[in-house]
Amino acid sequence: MGKQKIKTNRSAAKRFKITATGKIMHRKSGKSHLLRKKSRKRKRHLKKEKELFSGYYSRIKKCIPYKF
Repeated sequence: MGKQKIKTNRSAAKRFKITATGKIMHRKSGKSHLLRKKSRKRKRHLKKEKELFSGYYSRIKKCIPYKF
């Protein structure tokens, strides 16, 4: 009998993107509501994706096994 496949965590697969170099990128928080009080500059900087903190890499790799 062969090795069992691991199910991909679908919520993690939608939230994280893996770059060609292997970095894990995620969307910054704070861009969904209460935008009126936030400055134009702050909202513009929230658009950009950010690299995930390296300490979380092993957890995300378990959730998205076939992206690496």
